[in-house]
Amino acid sequence: MNKKLVSVLKYGALSLILFFSILLPVSATSNTTIIYGEKLNDSQRTEVREILGISDDDTYEEHDVTGQDYADFINGNPDSNMYSSARITLESGDSGLEVNILTPDNITEVTKEMYMNALLTAGAENVTVDVVSPVKVSGHSALTGIYKAYDVEGVELDKDRMELANDELEVATDLADNEDVSDEDVSTLLTEIKKMIAEQNPVTKEEVEQIVNEQLNNLDIQLNDADRQMLIDLVNRMRDLDIDFGSMKEQLEDITNNLVERAEDLGLDEGFWQKVANFFSDIFRAISNFFSS
Repeated sequence: MNKKLVSVLKYGALSLILFFSILLPVSATSNTTIIYGEKLNDSQRTEVREILGISDDDTYEEHDVTGQDYADFINGNPDSNMYSSARITLESGDSGLEVNILTPDNITEVTKEMYMNALLTAGAENVTVDVVSPVKVSGHSALTGIYKAYDVEGVELDKDRMELANDELEVATDLADNEDVSDEDVSTLLTEIKKMIAEQNPVTKEEVEQIVNEQLNNLDIQLNDADRQMLIDLVNRMRDLDIDFGSMKEQLEDITNNLVERAEDLGLDEGFWQKVANFFSDIFRAISNFFSS
């Protein structure tokens, strides 16, 4: 092969590389996004990075979550103050859902399991979320921050499901404010209701109400009429959106396992373990009835 032909081929190959470099989108080597509550000052943002253990060698995107994002994603109040922050890493394959609250003393209302339940309702799967706040907050705005991370990564979540997930978080924290209902019981209640939706596929409001009442009885949770109806209305909206909770079976089981571990760590009494046993008994009975019918 003569030198002129070799030169032509080299220039041709270089041209193709440059051509495709222009055509292909530029992307970071990481699918990690850090979302800051827009009201945090510079020193608080630095504190967030320190808590997250961010180093100068890490590759990630940074964005603020604003009151306008709250309005855009879930029709919230655009004047809301946003402080909760989060690191969101979209994982590959079927890695599942993992949520860590790195500043539990500053996230005063929302628990890890509440976040997990809400994110499954929103359709967020195969993601690792680390929630952090340098100041005391309820933790609600972190959910909008997670939605924004999905948006900037080019992953579209269903708006109706995002709104429902946010309302689910509101219902969960409202129920937990009842002095007779613990955070653990509220999360277990929502998780088990979703499992029963997956098993029974209710099609009427009466069937939804029956599922809710059964799980309230299993957990021995007493709600006033208004709170009970609030919960039933929420579950009816899940039914109306036809969310496939059956495809989330492993993630729902993960939430249950987290709650069992939390009960052990907190040294909860034997009554809690009996409630957990009742949950699984009901699930196995429902499966048995399904196959025998």
